[in-house]
Amino acid sequence: MSRYARGKWQPRAAKAEGEEAIEKRSKTPVSEEKVRNKVFAYALKLLAAKGRSENQLRDKLTAMPWIDPAFIDDCIVRLKEMGYVNDRAFALNYATSRLALKSIGRSRLTRELAEKQLSREVVEETLAAVFEEVAEEDLLDKAIEKQMRLHGRPTDEKSVRRLYAYLMRRGFPYDAIVKRVRTIRTESE
Repeated sequence: MSRYARGKWQPRAAKAEGEEAIEKRSKTPVSEEKVRNKVFAYALKLLAAKGRSENQLRDKLTAMPWIDPAFIDDCIVRLKEMGYVNDRAFALNYATSRLALKSIGRSRLTRELAEKQLSREVVEETLAAVFEEVAEEDLLDKAIEKQMRLHGRPTDEKSVRRLYAYLMRRGFPYDAIVKRVRTIRTESE
């Protein structure tokens, strides 16, 4: 008789082994080494999907009820030894890719790196390295050019306020914004 006989599907394991064998197999203890390997494989799967900081990975693994915290520590130590978890490299890669995609200022990038649960020391080192390569004023100019390309030159007070708000949301310093927007307004007049 097939597994689909009379509309009642049964898995092959239940048909071949019987209910008692399945219950007995599920109650047998799993070795500690198998659990460690399973946690490690799960952590690698998380890292393959998306880069994460050490604290983000720890939080994600802790959220799984089947994982013992001792296994998490061992897994993270092993991943660090292999070079898969490195907060400094992660922060630098994240910051350079964000600045390549969008013109954002120092304060916004600081907030984004803090959301990644990176230490203050790592964030400061990353910001120093990234803004040494790319000047914040150049990023500000790019953001203004994009905004003016999309919405035109600010002509009235409403459009000037909109430009200020846009640049503040991007995380640029207020003084630099005021100075740059004033020069744009004097050029247009």
